[in-house]
Amino acid sequence: MIRRLFLVAAAVAWFVAPGGAEAREWKKIRIGVEGAYPPFSWINPQGKLEGFDIDIAYALCAKIGAECELVLQDWDGMIPALLAKKFDAIVASMSITEERKKKVDFTDKYYQTPARFVRKKGSGIEITREGLKGKKIGVQRATIHDNYLTDNYGDTVEIVRYGTQDEANLDMIAGRLDLLLADSIALLEGLLKTEKGKDFEFVGPELRDPRWFGEGAGIAVRKEDQDLKKLLNEAIKAIRADGTYDAIARKYFDFDIYGG
Repeated sequence: MIRRLFLVAAAVAWFVAPGGAEAREWKKIRIGVEGAYPPFSWINPQGKLEGFDIDIAYALCAKIGAECELVLQDWDGMIPALLAKKFDAIVASMSITEERKKKVDFTDKYYQTPARFVRKKGSGIEITREGLKGKKIGVQRATIHDNYLTDNYGDTVEIVRYGTQDEANLDMIAGRLDLLLADSIALLEGLLKTEKGKDFEFVGPELRDPRWFGEGAGIAVRKEDQDLKKLLNEAIKAIRADGTYDAIARKYFDFDIYGG
């Protein structure tokens, strides 16, 4: 009889959590963040994390009723660190792409903005194959922008890859690059609106092709953590509905960051 009860209990446990994973209450959620991508995340002079992604992460945890632990992680190690269980979710402006979905799952988007090129004012550089020929273009390594540049212009430009967007911006200011390619809002707030960025400007069209730029920024989770994905999706809908999302967005942006 004892053996029969054990087998029944084991079968129920497998049904509730297929693959052997234990169901969790998610009283604490560890969230991977970058901390070097203003206005979405940065570390202030007092050593505290700030930014849109940071506020969104805390708001989602609060809505779920879970403690929120933020874990700093370099961008190009984000997905490997998630899979290694260094943290449970990524809130770091990560675009939802088919390539990334092979390794991780994503929530619904929590914002969507286009990519843009930036040039120095007066440079006359145009965004055509001929206009970009031989130009040095800075991108953050292992991003959608890196992929787009490599696939479309890799045979005609010199791609200079950086660990953070701040590093790329600094080299642009120093005159070591002809162009930058990144998220338009990151470039606007992190460079163009700053004193050091006053001599630079956007050039070319907004870039939105989902083949490279995905379906917006989502929260990445491990494929086995479907319960966490569901909780986060419900929390995104809840903060959108109760005004929390809009209040956070107004701190950083004077337009609709969520996108159509």
